[in-house]
Amino acid sequence: MILTGVIINVAAIIIGSAAGLLLKKGIPDSMGDSVMKAMALCVLYIGISGSLDGENVLIAIISMALGTVIGEALSLQERLEKLGALIQSKCRPSPNGVSVAEGFVSASLLFCIGAMAIVGSLQSGLSLDHSTLTAKALIDGIAAVVLTSSLGIGVMFSAFLCLLYEGTITVCARFIGPYLTTSVINEMTCVGSLLIIGISINMMFKNKIRVMNSIPAVFLPILLCRFM
Repeated sequence: MILTGVIINVAAIIIGSAAGLLLKKGIPDSMGDSVMKAMALCVLYIGISGSLDGENVLIAIISMALGTVIGEALSLQERLEKLGALIQSKCRPSPNGVSVAEGFVSASLLFCIGAMAIVGSLQSGLSLDHSTLTAKALIDGIAAVVLTSSLGIGVMFSAFLCLLYEGTITVCARFIGPYLTTSVINEMTCVGSLLIIGISINMMFKNKIRVMNSIPAVFLPILLCRFM
């Protein structure tokens, strides 16, 4: 089945999030805040590590600039916040004041942006090799436990965006595979990792950067690498 790897990855996020919600009940608010700050530092490390994969700094700069302009024009952050508010209205209020949208955005970027998500989905679509997505599922499942214990149920909803993102790449693999060279993937990982750094800053300082409005930047290297 072409989507086997994607389904395993999504299931791992949901199961990990459920475990995180159970764990969260036994954690005092002060400890939860400290854990969230510690996780923010780990996310910062992930972002810095991935940003070093870039080979052309101009591509990163242009992608971030143009991508943010596109995202601002489309009001992606506002749209996501409205979706988060809708979900929030159906959920119990978070005792530590963390919004569903915050957990959703933070987890979505961590789970969707990166070489493993792209390469793994391509392998599933092109050769039915689900090994990379299965390995990613283990990593994401553990991360979901930790993130959910700090950021709440919004992390679980990111599984549905992961399903859409990886599922689309998997199904379209035969069409977009030739354009995703090693250089393109490295630049996409670099730009995506810069956004992950933004997530870590938001986790520590409560939404100072409108990360969602920079999401289009992740896909611009597909075009820019053809000319630079």
